[in-house]
Amino acid sequence: TWDELPSFELYMDQVITLMDKQLAPFSLKGDRLLTSSMINNYVKDGVLPRPESKKYSKEHLAMLLIICMLKSVLSLPEINIILQNMAADHGVKELYPKFSDIQTQVMQETASRIEAAKEQDTDALFQLAMTMAMEANARRIAAARILDALVPREEKDKKEKKAKD
Repeated sequence: TWDELPSFELYMDQVITLMDKQLAPFSLKGDRLLTSSMINNYVKDGVLPRPESKKYSKEHLAMLLIICMLKSVLSLPEINIILQNMAADHGVKELYPKFSDIQTQVMQETASRIEAAKEQDTDALFQLAMTMAMEANARRIAAARILDALVPREEKDKKEKKAKD
């Protein structure tokens, strides 16, 4: 939750340590979902604000968690569009609880589906794995199309160009 994020600023190595712990349940076979190079690229691409005096705030941490959870599904420019548009009016402090609530709901629904399939047989688990993969693909495409429809092409091109500069 927002309140569980550190309220004091952290240096890069502290951010990486904290994020490794927070993201561990979402990592497969010990893969690192965040490195210092990734953070530097997010800043360079304009997806993450520059740290102040090499220190990262609570807002930075929240944005990094959102980015890490979305990057396996959406492109960085698409994630940037979501962050810029959803945080524009109320800031990351308002966006993060929405993200956290959605994440919790989706994880609970997924866990329930897995538990129900486990009560059946191995075939049910294989079928569920295939179904979830197909749903993930369909939802990834739908999310990209929604973002494409919401953001006029010219504005999207400007944001992508700005992220590259």
